Amino acid sequence: MTLAPPLEHLWRLSDDTGTIEHATGDVPQLAHGYCVDDVARVLLVAGRAARLDGDAADPRWRRLAEVSLAFLQHMARPDGRFHNRRAVGGEITDEVGSSDCWGRAVHALGETATGPWPDLADAALGALPAALEVRSSHPRSMAEAALGAAALVVAGDERVQWAACGLLSDAVRTLRALGPADASDDAEWPWPEPRLSWGNALLPDALVAAGTALDDRATRARGLAQLGWLADQEHHDGHLSVTPVGGRGPGDPRPGFDQQPIEVATLADAGLRAWLTTGDERWRTLVFEARAWFEGDNDVGVAMGDPDTGAGFDGLEVDGRNDNRGAESTLAYLATSIAAARAAQDR
Repeated sequence: MTLAPPLEHLWRLSDDTGTIEHATGDVPQLAHGYCVDDVARVLLVAGRAARLDGDAADPRWRRLAEVSLAFLQHMARPDGRFHNRRAVGGEITDEVGSSDCWGRAVHALGETATGPWPDLADAALGALPAALEVRSSHPRSMAEAALGAAALVVAGDERVQWAACGLLSDAVRTLRALGPADASDDAEWPWPEPRLSWGNALLPDALVAAGTALDDRATRARGLAQLGWLADQEHHDGHLSVTPVGGRGPGDPRPGFDQQPIEVATLADAGLRAWLTTGDERWRTLVFEARAWFEGDNDVGVAMGDPDTGAGFDGLEVDGRNDNRGAESTLAYLATSIAAARAAQDR
């Protein structure tokens, strides 16, 4: 018996080069090509699915991981940054990608280097040294990279330990420099930014991961406090109601649309880490609420994931859903399903 969700739609979006970014309905849009942002997520999800199912894992997860790792290796620049975009014909179409794609690549490579396939782990480790020396002024980029660095620090591999610790420490300084020190410092708006934007749970998730890896209790406590406040903000009428594309600030009306599946997935990931770290049932409940959002327990009452194919729909709108099933949304659904399956197990 397997616990991982079906990967039929992700398989449809993927080929021997990578995973196509966009789809119209469930049809891949080849003209848009591939991007590191999504291929890195494929590598993460594939490794987590394989860990969850062990020897019973669908072998296609391994194939997706192989292709995704080769894609990241191809897109890596000598300076440690990454190109982000590649056409179906194979040509790289940008000079250098955003710092976000660097952060996602480091996250995926860091988890893969400590993952279920020893040969792929060695290859991922070999792709990391230059990337671990890069820094960004963007907090979410540093938070994403910190999640990969934290996995490396916990694993304790001497080949990258020093560099991973350095990146993780710098990420903590970047994140701790934002806003109030903890969720009690500003009663009206304790979040470390003036507005919630995108990938909000990345910030507390990175603090919890870093605090755990570095044995820094104050950083971990700060992350848990931020996550608790965020989780409260992301609820409305007894279910998750996540920050929409336009963001959310103090006094903004609720609910807001267009809600993105990636927001729910980052909450699920952060909730799972918090539960595994503390054993507090509040966090496990958050993971299950994230899964329920995809199942229809949301502001519109419409399912945002297809349990038969593993496809995720591209956005929750005021009058329904966006029926396109692109890579980001599909991977958000798969990642949330895997997190919920893991949360259903004993710690």
